[in-house]
Amino acid sequence: MDKKFPRLKILLALISLVITFLVWQQGFRDSLNRPSVSFDISQKEREIEELALNSVPINIQNFFIPNNPIEEINNSLSNVTFNQLSDRNKLILILSSDLREFNTKNKLSNEFKNKEFKLLFSDLEKMSNDNSYKPSLERFDLYKSDKFLYHLLSKKFDFDDSSLITEKLSQRMFFKILAIRLIPLSTILLGSILILKIIWKLISSREIKWKEFKPLDLNLLDMVLLIAGGFVVLGEVISPLFSISLVNLFSSNISIEISQSLKIFFGYLFMSIPPLFIIYYQIKNLNGEFILKKDYFQFNLYPLKNSIIMGLKGWLTIIPFVLLVSLIMNLLINDQNGSNPLLEIVLNNTNYFSFIILFLTTSLLAPLFEEIIFRGILLPILSRDFGTISGILISSFIFALAHLSLSEMPPLLVLGIGLGITRAVSGSLFSSVIMHSLWNSLTFLNLFLLRT
Repeated sequence: MDKKFPRLKILLALISLVITFLVWQQGFRDSLNRPSVSFDISQKEREIEELALNSVPINIQNFFIPNNPIEEINNSLSNVTFNQLSDRNKLILILSSDLREFNTKNKLSNEFKNKEFKLLFSDLEKMSNDNSYKPSLERFDLYKSDKFLYHLLSKKFDFDDSSLITEKLSQRMFFKILAIRLIPLSTILLGSILILKIIWKLISSREIKWKEFKPLDLNLLDMVLLIAGGFVVLGEVISPLFSISLVNLFSSNISIEISQSLKIFFGYLFMSIPPLFIIYYQIKNLNGEFILKKDYFQFNLYPLKNSIIMGLKGWLTIIPFVLLVSLIMNLLINDQNGSNPLLEIVLNNTNYFSFIILFLTTSLLAPLFEEIIFRGILLPILSRDFGTISGILISSFIFALAHLSLSEMPPLLVLGIGLGITRAVSGSLFSSVIMHSLWNSLTFLNLFLLRT
């Protein structure tokens, strides 16, 4: 037996691999049962379009809002089994349909868990049977926090909603539509220009100028212990028990949204501790000490401007490729399940403090931790043993696997390759952290804009 691979170390690695296989297998199975957030995103976009209609100039209306938003929402909701819809979507479907015709196709009694929605449906039934029936308008004040639903109610019960759906609100929704449409288009355009420039440079030089990696003197067995043992077994299986218990101790008097966001924040924080501690121990074991100021992972912060620019270029360059792969996936598979549950939480969140916590988690904490693991430690060691291109591909595949979503694996693999190339070309881990942070921030911004 090689002294470098003591039996205990090998045994721990094997146990970690078996547990990782079981955890990831279950994670992928669970992802198939999670609904795709793309349905909710599409509906939120249509809701914003409807609220923005009065402020969209007629000459550009066909470009920004080509179809009737309410009809599109009705069509998409009609394609889902009624009892699988949320209470809100059930009500939206009913409000956007002819109730008499709709009622003959669906048995709607006791379909609502929400008591207020049940009462509202009762009013709708009375009105469908008696055109002269008019419920008290004060009852609709309960729905003012949901502007789109209130707007639909005003159409159905024929009352004035201008006190809530103001011109200012409509203009704000129009600006949201502009941002939702133009930000992706502008990033795709800039990214495409950068890609053409990079291709021209590659044709001219006929080589890729990789910067030198300085991998830690660790072996593949150390990487198994880090990823399988630290990241999965201790980070994804054991740590959540402590983080959830910690939040539950002081979450009884705070809102559900803040409690949920704190669980995500502390869950990620606690998940990062075991693998980072393993890295600390491995480095200390190699050198006899761990010097905090020493740049073990090649962050190479300075010159700071260059590192930031390389991260920005990497982000812009990878956007067209990830979106293209996502588009191909949507064409090949109509109903993709398995979206990251965090996306739905951000999309439906209404608490600004909770938003700040989620933003810090997704745009700062997650990129820093994941880049240290996958591009700071794993990529340099794999590149040393298998070559730079193979190192980028293997580390990107593990990165995609670790997110436990079958439908998101291809786009995440492409994103991982982009992050790996940025790390290898720039010679700076900080550049890939910037790139990762920008990617998550753009996703977060898009979800934030979709709130009505």
